[in-house]
Amino acid sequence: GWKDAISTTIINFNNEKMQITWAARELFPSENVSFSYTFDEGKHKVWKPCPTYLLDQDYNSGCLFKTEGPTLAISIRNNNGSEEFFSKRLKSDFYIKPNRPENVTFFWKEDTVTVSCNKPERAVKCLRLELQYKSKFDKDWQSRTSKCCSVGEQGFDPRKCYSFRVRLKRLVPHCNVVNYSSDWEAETFWMNGTLLDSCDDDIKSQSNMVIVLSCLLAVLLMILTLLILLCKWQRLQKSFMPAIPAPKCIFADLFNDHNGNFQEWINKTDHVMVQTKLEYEEPECIIEAESQQEDEKNSDKQVPQEKIFSFSRAAENNDPKAAQIACLMPTSNTIASFAGFQILMNDDMYVML
Repeated sequence: GWKDAISTTIINFNNEKMQITWAARELFPSENVSFSYTFDEGKHKVWKPCPTYLLDQDYNSGCLFKTEGPTLAISIRNNNGSEEFFSKRLKSDFYIKPNRPENVTFFWKEDTVTVSCNKPERAVKCLRLELQYKSKFDKDWQSRTSKCCSVGEQGFDPRKCYSFRVRLKRLVPHCNVVNYSSDWEAETFWMNGTLLDSCDDDIKSQSNMVIVLSCLLAVLLMILTLLILLCKWQRLQKSFMPAIPAPKCIFADLFNDHNGNFQEWINKTDHVMVQTKLEYEEPECIIEAESQQEDEKNSDKQVPQEKIFSFSRAAENNDPKAAQIACLMPTSNTIASFAGFQILMNDDMYVML
């Protein structure tokens, strides 16, 4: 009864090679067993020894041989073949594991991706093409299965990078008694129809863009800060150290129109300036002259004739400049400052320096 308790794993690689394995250390711990097989039917069977053994710690744990037909019989015996430990008949077509899909192509249109591969030569109806994909934001694979040998899926974001892998699967239980699938085809990386080496390239490019934008923002902030500090410094400078006006700014027409020629400038500008000032200052001069005359009458002191002569001469000649200067300078033979210039008075003569 222990023959039925032996567990074996049977794989038919694309109906080309058979691999049968067993737990040698657990089932046969004390001896090394032998394996034989046959694809013949009927009474006249020709048993063949295992051409290639699979080992587990120097113990025979499996056999690899060529697939030669749909019906297979196997036998496990002791080392010299005198005693049979296990035997079984099976359909090799029910244990097929397909090969990887060949010539896989990707077609990307807008948000739809279609993956296709070459059709195998055998049992196409028993095969399904499985597509798995995930973006860099997904933790688990998304799966889509379709008939061999094309599968399509919608909803892809062209701004994201996706990882794709495909494989072929055998239908269970119509074609296989065991759910065997091929190994995964090499993983590929796509973004908006462009093949990439990896999705890390997309992450690096985005990170580089973030770094560049951050640097630009930092530079702009620095420039803005410097401008604010400069404006504040100018305000502080004006408040603590007011600017001294230049003569060119006050007497712009003197330097621009007359090239600094004071006599030419004073002849053209004094008439207007003095007329304006006399309208407001001449009455004060008369009042001052009258008050001085009254003071002279009431006082015992004698006033110098030069001063009286200067006032009378100014009045007689109707000289506005002399009147104006007389108001500002009641004493003759005196040097004073007027309108930014030095003025020397002597009798009825005045000189502006």
